[in-house]
Amino acid sequence: MTGDESLTWRALGAVPLFASLPEARLRELWAASVPRGYPVGSVLRSAGAPADHLLVLLRGRVAATGTTGGGRVVRYGQWDGPCALDKVALLDGRGHTATFTALAFCAVRSVRRERFLGLVDDVAAVRAHVLAVLARQARAQQQRLTQTATLPAEARLAGWLLAQAAASAPGSASVRIPGTQQALADTLGVTRVTVNRALARLRRDGLIRIEGGCVHLLAPESLALRAGEGAGAQGL
Repeated sequence: MTGDESLTWRALGAVPLFASLPEARLRELWAASVPRGYPVGSVLRSAGAPADHLLVLLRGRVAATGTTGGGRVVRYGQWDGPCALDKVALLDGRGHTATFTALAFCAVRSVRRERFLGLVDDVAAVRAHVLAVLARQARAQQQRLTQTATLPAEARLAGWLLAQAAASAPGSASVRIPGTQQALADTLGVTRVTVNRALARLRRDGLIRIEGGCVHLLAPESLALRAGEGAGAQGL
């Protein structure tokens, strides 16, 4: 299946990685890339597979997951187009860092690894963007390790809800659960039963309301307190 035929080379300019490229360079990149479309539920790339192309998500949404040695699925997050996926894998050449699955129809252009690395070498703005992404990922990984080691599930959930609401839109008080409660549990690094209990406790205490797949934050200040009380709260 090919990508969305309504897209043109201008769509690449909306991808943060390529935002600084001049029109001529965007046209060249478009001509050299390969279009592909992925329906809901399909796997764009599997963890460990050779990363010989950069996947540029122009439209759609993907989830990134991994599997532990014990068979547990860990959800790293989800991304909406336009964006470039798994740049780290192309930099170190050691295979894709996660399995990327389509949560909505995805229109993708794939760019050969050599061309992507050439842009990193030649274009200062592209290089700066990649370095900034790597820095953010390193900080996020440290935060996840700290939370996993020290915070109980309810504090992790409260913090995640506040972070998602802040990232969605200024003043937003609603968060959409990523797929299912199992997906949310994978994101937080807990079991589905645990996240269900944490949601029920926050709802019982009047901090949230759940409608369908959406969580409405009724008391953000109290949620912030729950997130900050992790060290002293009782785990689940």
